[in-house]
Amino acid sequence: MGYVGWIAIALLAAAVLVVVGAEWPRLSEHVGGGWNERKRRKRKRGLTVIEGEGDGDDFAKSVERDLANLPVIGESDDRSRR
Repeated sequence: MGYVGWIAIALLAAAVLVVVGAEWPRLSEHVGGGWNERKRRKRKRGLTVIEGEGDGDDFAKSVERDLANLPVIGESDDRSRR
């Protein structure tokens, strides 16, 4: 039993790779979590909040206009697809 074939070693290595690949999302939280947190904080530092000038009325009007311009499927078209 002192001899282990190269096929057995290759299968063991493949099994280890499969387990690491399956558990990578959980492992990456512990391994690279600090780096990602620092990178995110650095990106957020450069962001600024822009306050709107109106009460959102322009947005509501544009949504209503877009909804009015959407094509409507008629009753006869709807029944033919069933």
